Amino acid sequence: MRGLVWFREDLRTHDNTALYHAAKQCDEGIAALYIIDENMWIAHDTAACKIEFILRGLKLLQSDLDKLNITLYVLSVKSTASIPQEIHKLISIIQADALFFNRQYEINESRRDQSVEKHLSQYDISTYAYHDQIILPPGSVKTLQNTNYSVFTPYKRAWHTVFSQSDIKILPPPRIQDKLNLTNESKVPDTLLKFKSDIDPTLWPAGQLHAKKVLQKFISDKLFHYDKDRDFPSIEGTSKLSPYLCTGMISARYCFLKALESNHNELDTGNKGATTWMGELIWRDFYKHILFNEPRVSMHQAYKTETDNINWNHDETLFSAWKSGQTGYPMIDAAMRQLNTTGWMHNRLRMVVAMFFTKNLFLDWRLGEKYFMSRLIDGDLAANNGGWQWSASTGTDSAPYFRIFNPIRQSERFDPDGEFIIQYCPELKMLTKKNIHDPSRHGEIKMNYPKPIIELNKNRDKVLTAFKTCNIRKL
Repeated sequence: MRGLVWFREDLRTHDNTALYHAAKQCDEGIAALYIIDENMWIAHDTAACKIEFILRGLKLLQSDLDKLNITLYVLSVKSTASIPQEIHKLISIIQADALFFNRQYEINESRRDQSVEKHLSQYDISTYAYHDQIILPPGSVKTLQNTNYSVFTPYKRAWHTVFSQSDIKILPPPRIQDKLNLTNESKVPDTLLKFKSDIDPTLWPAGQLHAKKVLQKFISDKLFHYDKDRDFPSIEGTSKLSPYLCTGMISARYCFLKALESNHNELDTGNKGATTWMGELIWRDFYKHILFNEPRVSMHQAYKTETDNINWNHDETLFSAWKSGQTGYPMIDAAMRQLNTTGWMHNRLRMVVAMFFTKNLFLDWRLGEKYFMSRLIDGDLAANNGGWQWSASTGTDSAPYFRIFNPIRQSERFDPDGEFIIQYCPELKMLTKKNIHDPSRHGEIKMNYPKPIIELNKNRDKVLTAFKTCNIRKL
């Protein structure tokens, strides 16, 4: 059998489920495919910096595949609907018998894959799809009543049980293949005209080799302090592996097993930093499971459907100030400027910024979610949607609607010396550590910094009334 492996969000040769099984089953060799679907990326608000990151990773993947004698074809399509025919055409050219790929769980991607499978089946071409994006496959973690979990803590306990009974291993890369007699004129583009990024690419070196180095350094230097350091944006206390996970330059499975190994194979005991970080990877699984089980969250709908009727504010002035980091609240503005200049935002700040957007400005969470996706190098629908709906109190296991972060208190707590604020709001560097969190109280100091665009409690009653009207439970 000869196979074609379709790469998507799995830009690596190591620990790649579809590639591993294709190499095992295809005694006549394999070829590889990557499809550039610009219209899909545009429709999903994919950030230009993420696309450039993918292209850089794709070049390195092509080099890695070359060393295995695997030819990579890169196809650009004019429409998602044409993909089944384009894949069939390539399969006919290389005389393959089967298509191998790792599943994606977003609704459009899932429907696309179903169309491909249906089209190829008409020509007796087999398709083999695998669960590879997450550690435990969707449907494997259920309640005792065989229903899906909507609260993380009991899900995590059940996840531990299922994982302990599973035989999950890191998969080796395939052996060097027999060279197929294929012509390959595919060239990975350096850039795409519709996705020109203003983010410095040296901030985010691409490829599976670099991703492994990032993980190794995190485990050796930061993992055991992760629980203490992760909430402080001025400290390099997080892994910054999210861009590599969302593009598949490293697998969540590999990350989890390496962290588990460093914790002497203890899932819920041992070092607190290690178990806390492993818990974040389980959160990632949780949101992917939600995406799979409740497709509506892929379609701009709230997990808690009753909140879809909330009449959010529509104020372009507030929205623009938030996007540009000009709200007059230093922690919010520093976070937004970090996003706009690096393509990434510290996780604690994502929660603070999103809650300010939805609860203080009372703007529709979908607008914030969309803007994040348009700027994030680690933009991932499941995690981004899950995070925004958590902050907006519209999602699964979300913050209670009556609990509203105070951005000044968050700033004082998690950036007490104002180090992070000064990094991205240097116009505030003359303020004292005490005053920097709320410059509006010190108007006599002339600064090129805006006054607060809104009083923090202005919309509190409006928010509480809106959610009470929806009969949201107090969790």
